[in-house]
Amino acid sequence: MSGAVRSRGLAPRRAVNLATLLSQTSQRMPNLDALIHGACRWTWAELDSRVTALSHGLSQHGVRPGDCVLLDGPNHPEFIQSLFAIWRTGAVVAPVNSRLHTSEIAEIARICQPAAVIAHAATRDHVGAVRSSRGHIPAFYMGDAPTDSPDAAVSDATAAQLGRSSAAAGNAPVFLGDPAWYFFTSGTSGAPKAAVLTHDHLGYIVTNHIADLMPTTDHTHRSLAVAPLSHGAGVHLLPQVARGAATVIPTSASLDPAEVWALVEREQVTNMFTVPTILTRLVDHPSARSHRNASLEYVIYAGAPMAKGDQERARSVIGDVLVQYYGLAEVTGNITVLPRDEHDRPPPADLEFGSCGYPRVGMDVSIQDDEGNELPPFENGEICVCGPGVFVGYLNNPQADAAAFRDGWFRTGDIGLLDSEGYLYITGRASDMYISGGSNIHPRPIEEKLLTHPAIREAVVLGMPDPTWGEVGVAVCVAQEGQAVDERALREWLATRMARYQIPRQVVFWESLPKTGYGKVARREVRAELQARGWEPSQPSATSVPEQGPLLGH
Repeated sequence: MSGAVRSRGLAPRRAVNLATLLSQTSQRMPNLDALIHGACRWTWAELDSRVTALSHGLSQHGVRPGDCVLLDGPNHPEFIQSLFAIWRTGAVVAPVNSRLHTSEIAEIARICQPAAVIAHAATRDHVGAVRSSRGHIPAFYMGDAPTDSPDAAVSDATAAQLGRSSAAAGNAPVFLGDPAWYFFTSGTSGAPKAAVLTHDHLGYIVTNHIADLMPTTDHTHRSLAVAPLSHGAGVHLLPQVARGAATVIPTSASLDPAEVWALVEREQVTNMFTVPTILTRLVDHPSARSHRNASLEYVIYAGAPMAKGDQERARSVIGDVLVQYYGLAEVTGNITVLPRDEHDRPPPADLEFGSCGYPRVGMDVSIQDDEGNELPPFENGEICVCGPGVFVGYLNNPQADAAAFRDGWFRTGDIGLLDSEGYLYITGRASDMYISGGSNIHPRPIEEKLLTHPAIREAVVLGMPDPTWGEVGVAVCVAQEGQAVDERALREWLATRMARYQIPRQVVFWESLPKTGYGKVARREVRAELQARGWEPSQPSATSVPEQGPLLGH
């Protein structure tokens, strides 16, 4: 129950369980397509029945309302089934990036304390990592379970329950402030934090996404899932369910532009959510021009800045269907929107990049100085927001809560300005985080790994612009006196200690790093020196280390 309700001594107020979105749609249009994945086509009634069956299975394995279930795997129909089954049970879902290193999964499990895990054969090692933190909790596998595993597949748990009485098929009761989703993010230190998203909070997000991003969406529409459902694409899924629009899931384990455009044509896809790097790869592929895409109405992109040239090229290929939004995990993508017809809006005279739009319905944006004073138009400051799109706080992390809020405003850590009409322009990031291929990457954990190498004395990692990935990591290292290590060997060494997408794309060696008067590495000077030395995106040294990795999938 919210603090405001408690302070007035009122009785607890019911919220709407997110699984109700599915229940209501299944009741209205049971025989229409809900999920399409290769030869698999589930109707809304079938999806709803499968969700109920898995919910019973979770309950039988000890999952109770309020418990957390960690969800870990690639895009798959059973991922969506699991998502709604967790909510139907009254439990909280904690979806994770299936590309994370096992050590990161173990830390996430320590924070959210899951009572069960739903994984995929491709993320089997993650199940072991969770159990190393939580003991032998129940585990289910999307698709086929490993042949030597005693754990059940989601399909087995579903089959065991299908056909039972539906008398107890209702959605578990939830109340205002009850958590629905632990959305893992990171602070400037790179330490994982779980943003608590509640049922009532996400109900607002669903309504706002429909109103601001894709207002014509209904049961005749199709949505294509080209980004991981564990993050922004999972939030994008919810309004599709609310409106009865089927979700199409590619069968490829990684991004396959030819398959994507074939699906757009065959299934008459009307909307998709993506990030700029994925969108650029899609529109640059020859198949984008060889397949019909006239059905597209909204191609929604977020997660990183998109160069103006890339925007214009995308529009030339797929038409004026781009919708941009700006938002963090803590505000669930719900700060601003730049609609389809405003991508030609000219920026202020002294800016070389466009706006990310105006505040979403019900939200407010304030540009503030270091003391929390609101700044006038065209002055740079920290972007702060308030409104029902803002999360309730971090899971068991009061220190992070205190740092994130000031005078009731959520502090994004991003720097920007508003023009005289209220349009927002992001001019920088307060943190050192960079975004590569749609993934947030924090330098400090990588730097600390590098410093454990016996041949490395100093190291700094920063993001540099890249036409394919948006940004790529570059490590600038200083070797220990008398020690030697080359780029290939160092990247191979890192590959055993972190997820491959976190490994710096390039490693360079300098004799020393520039320092501030306080002895800290001067990152700005490092960046400037790299540019002065003629740095440009290039292929890393020949190595057996996997490259940046697929933008979608395992």
